[in-house]
Amino acid sequence: MANLKELKDRIGSVKSTQKITKAKQMVAAAKLRRAQMAAEAARPYAEQMEKVMGNLASKVTVDENSSKLLAGTGKNDTHLLVVATSDRGLCGAFNANIVKEAKAKAEALLTEGKTVLFYMVGRKGLPIIKRQFPNQILKHFDTSAVKAPGFDEAKAIALELTDLIEDGKFDVAHLFYGKFKSALVQEPTMQQIIPIAAQEGTVAEAGGAVDYEPDEEEILAELLPRNLTTQIFGALLENMASEQGASMTAMDNATRNAGELIDNLTIIYNRSRQAAITTELIEIIAGAEAL
Repeated sequence: MANLKELKDRIGSVKSTQKITKAKQMVAAAKLRRAQMAAEAARPYAEQMEKVMGNLASKVTVDENSSKLLAGTGKNDTHLLVVATSDRGLCGAFNANIVKEAKAKAEALLTEGKTVLFYMVGRKGLPIIKRQFPNQILKHFDTSAVKAPGFDEAKAIALELTDLIEDGKFDVAHLFYGKFKSALVQEPTMQQIIPIAAQEGTVAEAGGAVDYEPDEEEILAELLPRNLTTQIFGALLENMASEQGASMTAMDNATRNAGELIDNLTIIYNRSRQAAITTELIEIIAGAEAL
């Protein structure tokens, strides 16, 4: 009878867990729709801004007076890896995949003889990086106090990164985040954000002459900080949508697994109960025959 009680308690415990995972799945599904709309709405602007800035970077003359957001420090020795993860768990391998991508880049840079530093955004990636690179975390930007990191947080991060490169703390910065593809797929993504990676954009493809008013330097002075904030803000939105998609999928799997476990435990319970009843009847019959 003790075993039957243990099985019954176990079934009750798993049912309680199933209710929690089902509720979390529904909450994540509701949040996912809003987060996905925000990420998809911001994506074209961020991508076009990156193209325009890359095109400008390929055309302007870089000298010692150029912004470090555009030209960097002139060196390629110290790389800052900006790793953006969530503050909450229960979202499958979402955070682990972003950190894995960052660690792979760090190991590749270290093999090349570069110095690697980390700028951590969010709580979940911090313990993993701290275990392997305990003395290489330059800064942790805590987002746990806000419901969802937004433009204000992106602007604050951009300002801190600008101050750090102005102080010569690093030469190149790479941003790591999870790009939202679907509720089932979140792609770990690396993007160089400092200095601007020169590239051929839509302006260059048009093949026309371009005049800048008032001039390239003034335009860049205005657009470079805005672009950095925009890229970080876009990454935070992608992360939010990816987190909710991963959470919804993980909770759906947990709910299904709990259902299967309940079914299996119920079968074992019923069989054990029948065996206990049969054993009890045999004992009663044997006692009656002895009389």
